[in-house]
Amino acid sequence: MSATPNTSTPSIHIGPHGFPPWTHTLAEPILQWQLEYLCQPDGPHAGEPWRLTREQLRFVCWWYAITDDGRFTYRRAVLRRMKGWGKDPLAAALAATEFCGPCRFGGRDADGMPVAVPHSAPWVQVAAVSMDQTRNTMTLFPGMFSQQAIDEYGIDLGKTIIYSRGGGRIEAVTASPRALEGGRPSYVILNETHHWGPSNEGTEMARAIARNLAKSRDGSARSLAITNAHNPGEGSVAESDWEAWQAIQAGTSRATGYLYDSLEAPADTQLADRDSLRHGLVVARGDSDWLDVDRLIEEIYDPSTPPSMSRRFYLNQLTAGEDAWLAPHEWQACARTGTLYDGDAVTLGFDGAVRDDSTALVACCVESGHLALLGCWEKPEIRPEDWQVDRETVDAAVAQAFGRFTVVGFFADPAHWQDYLDRWTREFGDRLPVKATQNRPIEWWTNRPRVMVEALARFHDAVVEHRLSHDGDPTLTRHVLNARRRAGRTGVTISKEHPTSNRKIDGAMAAVLAYEARADAIAAGVLTTKQASKRLYRF
Repeated sequence: MSATPNTSTPSIHIGPHGFPPWTHTLAEPILQWQLEYLCQPDGPHAGEPWRLTREQLRFVCWWYAITDDGRFTYRRAVLRRMKGWGKDPLAAALAATEFCGPCRFGGRDADGMPVAVPHSAPWVQVAAVSMDQTRNTMTLFPGMFSQQAIDEYGIDLGKTIIYSRGGGRIEAVTASPRALEGGRPSYVILNETHHWGPSNEGTEMARAIARNLAKSRDGSARSLAITNAHNPGEGSVAESDWEAWQAIQAGTSRATGYLYDSLEAPADTQLADRDSLRHGLVVARGDSDWLDVDRLIEEIYDPSTPPSMSRRFYLNQLTAGEDAWLAPHEWQACARTGTLYDGDAVTLGFDGAVRDDSTALVACCVESGHLALLGCWEKPEIRPEDWQVDRETVDAAVAQAFGRFTVVGFFADPAHWQDYLDRWTREFGDRLPVKATQNRPIEWWTNRPRVMVEALARFHDAVVEHRLSHDGDPTLTRHVLNARRRAGRTGVTISKEHPTSNRKIDGAMAAVLAYEARADAIAAGVLTTKQASKRLYRF
């Protein structure tokens, strides 16, 4: 029997937990320098020594994590937090450190602890798509640098550019990508990347910055993007950063050295429930306890504040695009820590392709409705034009599922896979108590609008009402959230955003087929009376 999924819906923290060993981060000398030379730039504690919250400290420790030979573990980072969390002050403190503080590996002391040294030619950029956005960070420096720092480093505070006696500089940049091309900055802050899009040349600016940083001779030039939750479908830099992180997590990208750190309210936070909303805000703010939760609640309940904006800016949650089939918070609210065990009664769903689209196999526990992605075969980044799915590997995964579980139903879209469906029918069809049809027990065509609409509606309702669960697999999540609603004469179906899109949905289709087979299994009385009493248990 499957383990009972966890009934709680915790906060969603993306990024490394805990702290790296002090022997593998430059954080300690950096924090000591900041304590001596930087001040709290604003608020009731303005002028006092700079202090980090524990959450900010954890981020700094990981951002300055190093390998055994002193190379940075991460080449770029995204810090995504709710509005008012303190992203700009933290970014300013790190920019100030990169400007004249110890920020590069300088060997190890007798105890093996890392020694940090200043950059020999610091060139720090605060980049944004408008001058107003750069002011969010640039205006903090006059209050952040202590008089001791100004005197010792010969800091000349300007509004758009700051110099040091040693030749270092911090500058605000909002120029066109062509003007940025060719620079050699040592460190770049990308401010409010949820506003960087194709229409304001933000996308090209981000690419130019990445190319410039890649030219650093020692490989230590890096970028930190600070952002709120992006608006899906706008094509912003924040959105592409999120998709890049998802691809890395799913194993479809070979990229490394990418730190993505975010803290979201629990997925089941209800805006209309004041207690639920308060809890969500407290979770999302973390230890930034200067945020007034009551004031935030009033802002959210202001009729002029759309719910999607409340979730993005105050709960740090990703929202759905206008044509999205399911919202991220709806899907995430069904994520559980349960798993499937050998011998469990399951149903399988399969959606296959050959070259362009993905091929996916999903299992659904008959008793609990828990979904698990058993396999997803996607086009790789390297030489994609030569790729096609390895049919033998897929065939082996199907055979393994039948060997591991008690499979009571298997619904598969036969497009491009008819020969394999015939073989699977010969090998496994007789043992399936649940059949698509008597003659074709596995064959379940998804191009039948009426029955597909019913299956999609059943799955959608089960997600919204928390009557199914999943293990949070990043690939399955990506495919489900890629699905777009399409209204037709028979009802709502789903598709990719456009026919040639790389945002695949095959995992979503396989999950729908697995869940539809489960519904037929329950209707057929596959579960015992004792088990059947649990099938509507709300996780």
